[in-house]
Amino acid sequence: MQKKTKNTLQYLFWAAVAVVLVYFCFRSIDWARFMEALEHCRWEWVLLSVALGILSLFVRGLRWKMLLVPMDAKTSVLTCFNAYNICSAVNLFLPRAGELVRLAYVVKNSSKDEEGRRILSADKALGSIVIERVWDLLFVGMLTALVLVLKWEDFGAFFTDHFTWGGKVMGLAIPALLLLMALLVGICWSLRNRGGFWGRVWTFVQGIGEGLGSFRRMKRGWLFLLYTLLIWSLYWFMSACIVQALNQMPVFGSLTLVDALFISLVGSISTMVPVPGGFGIYHGMVSGALQVLWNIPRDACMAYAVLNHESQVFTQAVCGLASYIHESFFRKT
Repeated sequence: MQKKTKNTLQYLFWAAVAVVLVYFCFRSIDWARFMEALEHCRWEWVLLSVALGILSLFVRGLRWKMLLVPMDAKTSVLTCFNAYNICSAVNLFLPRAGELVRLAYVVKNSSKDEEGRRILSADKALGSIVIERVWDLLFVGMLTALVLVLKWEDFGAFFTDHFTWGGKVMGLAIPALLLLMALLVGICWSLRNRGGFWGRVWTFVQGIGEGLGSFRRMKRGWLFLLYTLLIWSLYWFMSACIVQALNQMPVFGSLTLVDALFISLVGSISTMVPVPGGFGIYHGMVSGALQVLWNIPRDACMAYAVLNHESQVFTQAVCGLASYIHESFFRKT
């Protein structure tokens, strides 16, 4: 009961943060100029961005399947795709809760052994999710470094002013977290033979380890890396599509593909703050980057942020609902 109350309070806190951020983002907007910016929008590019968003979810399902197959050979692409769609939709309202839903869903749909038990357990699936997140974090880091090397004179000052402090905190937090995890694993290993609670904990840790090790057992690891590159390329092109959608406005006509990549990375970094659906934090960071780096009017900046963010929210909500209906009615039947 206490845990449920704590989770509710955390959700209410971050929901309140989202409301405050949205208020501060939009309070000084000239709505006439904002609507004028949307009137210049070429909606065929927005629809293309939506299509690329659906494709990115499908590719994520393909990539996750590669991690699950070494543990459950009968894992299907449809199961992973639907799991990702439902996960994304849940995260719009309950940040991070979608990962738990995705984990539970894929375990529920895994095949059974001769004794009728599910082959894929929650700890193994959790390990595969951790591997996904690690590779995504590595790619974001590499792409950010690449953009800064190519155009430091354009993006360097913005990056040092806005992300240096956060980078230092992450630089200290990640080693500390890894050390703490190693310490906990060592304690579990030393107490594993006592049975009971510690025996169950060690079994769970072993399951996570098996999930983490699924990357080594993949037959085509290069394909996993290719899928990861494709996923982040799709995010890049989605950002470029929204830039192209507003290309009739002179302030957006000068932006390049590299600029679109940087905007996409700023948006990805904003997802680290667990506000529901990224509302407020995404709009503030992306519009701020556009305003500071290219001196684009705030109303036009917010028009870009709204088009990019809300088209993605629409995509995730529709795909999540479609997958939920499919799993609840058609597939069950």
